[in-house]
Parts: sequence; structure tokens; C-alpha cells
Amino acid sequence: MPRDRILALVQAGGAGSRMDVLTRERAKPALPFAGVFQLVDFPLSNLAHSGISDVWLSVQYLGSSLEEQVANGRPWGLDRTRGGLRLLMPQQGTGTLDEEGFARGNADGLYRIRDQIADFAPETLLVLSADHVYRFDYNTAIAAHRASGAACTLVTSTVALDEASNHATVTCDGTGRVTKFAYKPDEPDTETVATEIFVYDPKILVEILEELHRELSAQSEPGDTGLGDFGEHLVPRMVERGLAFAYQMSGYWRDLGQPHKYLQAHQDLLTDDLGVLADPGWPILTQQPPRVPARVLEGGVVVDSVLSPGVRVEGTVHRSVLGPGVMVEAGATVRNSVLFTDTVVRSGSTVDWAVVDRDCEIAGAEVGDPAARALDDPDEVVLVGRDSTVGPGARLAKGARLEPGSAA
Repeated sequence: MPRDRILALVQAGGAGSRMDVLTRERAKPALPFAGVFQLVDFPLSNLAHSGISDVWLSVQYLGSSLEEQVANGRPWGLDRTRGGLRLLMPQQGTGTLDEEGFARGNADGLYRIRDQIADFAPETLLVLSADHVYRFDYNTAIAAHRASGAACTLVTSTVALDEASNHATVTCDGTGRVTKFAYKPDEPDTETVATEIFVYDPKILVEILEELHRELSAQSEPGDTGLGDFGEHLVPRMVERGLAFAYQMSGYWRDLGQPHKYLQAHQDLLTDDLGVLADPGWPILTQQPPRVPARVLEGGVVVDSVLSPGVRVEGTVHRSVLGPGVMVEAGATVRNSVLFTDTVVRSGSTVDWAVVDRDCEIAGAEVGDPAARALDDPDEVVLVGRDSTVGPGARLAKGARLEPGSAA
């Protein structure tokens, strides 16, 4: 039997403003994870292993930072003459102000490409975010979607109740139909949240997008459809009409959109692969240049940490993730932190509860506070932008932000 026509849309266009200096010069999906991966690798790898080969990657903010990483889809077998990976860039001169330029939310982005979706005529549309870490066979959600007859299937996960306010919460009846949907509620009443993996009936989706646009555009400024993000109007309209169902994902899932969540996810993987990274039948595929093996030299101490290729440790590394080519000299200490590619920590330096971007130098400085509550509060994580230098005697207190290319 031929497979049904499935189109996957990976929305990778957000500016990632909550990641502050780390996304000044890159799109959030280009952020590294676990040293050797980028966030965009996770949805693309899951699609490849799910056998879904018609993939559109919607890029907007600093989209060029993703182009080299995705390499025309080669790491995922998506560089092909027919189908494969297609990059969707913002368009100018192709339609009204509401149909071109940069989208103002992921539902707004869907409206702007609705004609392209209709022309492709998929039987099923899979819409994904590009800044979450998980392993998932999308076919399971697609099968549930078709069996229920839903117009929209929300893939859900479970988080702690105090974290649910950062997400859209979902309540279902016994059949899986969504009966209540709250977008980033102040006081969530359920731990079940939407993972930003959606399966849509594309015809009904386009109809509702156009209907909402007719209702909202008159109240919006030129160039803004008023649709915003999926949780503002699109999914609530589906829920109101009884068209939305939920499908619960099992296993690890985390949203890395805030500094403390980004740091927490790295802490999670220090001693366990989370059921995500080490499955030989479902590897996370990526585009990374080869490096020499990591080395821990005499006097170097490494405890519960992840070392990428090219790392050289002569000092102390405790519960941290070091990206490719990172060097920690003798007399330097790195604790509870994430260091990106080719950053150097010189002798006499300490780094605590920090995320340090690539090509930085910490030279006899104190970065962060070992007593910071960085896993609970994004404002206590130190963020150092790429190509920055923190010089001898300098101190960056907990929560400090150093812009790319700065010196302190």
C-alpha cells in the first residue's frame, strides 16, 4: 500500500529573546545541545527515523545561522531531487502585508504559507517546533489522529505543576477529546501540556486560519494577521468546535527556551542519556566537523560531565558540558555549566552556573556564583555571548549578561 502524503513543517523562525545574548547572532534552533548537537537536529532526526521525507523548515530570524547546520538535509537523508528538505524564507512582493514578511507568531506563520500548503495538498500536516529535546516516532501520533477523526491532534507531555504555566495546558475526556485548553495559565490545574507537536487536517486548518483572519485582521495593525501563536486563537477555536484530540507522548521531553531550562536539560543528561541520545536504532543525526578525541591530562579532574571531541582538560570540571575544542587549563575550575565550541578557561578562573558561548576566553576571572539557584531562576544563570573575553580579576555576578564580542 502506498503511504499517505504527509508534509512536515518545522517552525524554526523565532528570535528566542528569552535566551538573551546567546541568540543575538543565531536562531534559537541553532543553539548547541550536549556539546555535539544543535536543537534543530532533534525534530529532523525524529522525522528521518519516522520515514517522513517531505520536510519544510520555516526560518526567519537569522535564518543563515541554520543553513550550514542543516546542510540541505544531508545528515538526515533529506537532500534529494524530489521531496526532501525545503527552506522557507520570508517573502517580499508576493502578496498583501498579511501574507509576506516576518510572521508574528507560529499561527501567523501558518497563515502566511497556507496557499503553499494547499498547493502541496498533503493528506496530513505535521507541525513541529525546533527547540525541544525528545525522541518520538511521529507515526504513532499520526495513526491516533486518523483513528479519532480529529482536525487537530496535540501531542502532550507531563511536567511539574509549577512549570506548566510556561506551556499550554490540556485537559481531555475519556475519548481523548480536548475539553479544556489554557495558554500559559497563571494558575495551571493540570500537569499535562502541549509539546508543540501538532497533527492537522490541512483543509480544515486552512479554513479556520482564513476564518480567524477575517475576524481578527480588522483589529490588528497592517502586516499583522492577529493570529499570533497557536495558543491564542487557532487551537482554542479547534477545541471550541470539538475538533481537537490529545495524544500523550511517553519518555523525556523538555522545552529549552529559557536559560535555566537549557541548563537543567544539560544537567539531566550528565549521567544518563535520557532515552534520547544513545538508541542505536534511532540516533540523533547532525552536521559536525571531525575533531580529535577529548583528552584529560595528568592533574585534570572530571566528575559527572560530558566532554565533546577536541576537549582538553588539565583543571577541574564538575557536572558540566564542554563543547568541541574547549580547553580548561590547570588551576581552572568549571562547575555546573555549559561551554560552547572552542572556549578557553585559563588558569586561576572559576565558572559556576553559567552558559558561555563559543570562542570566549575566561582569563583569571570569576564567572558566576557557586551558590546561585540557577536551575530555579533564569535570572541567576550567567550568560556570556560569543567571542567575549573576561579578563584577569574580573567578576561576573550571578545573573550577569555579557553581550557578544564584549570584554569585562
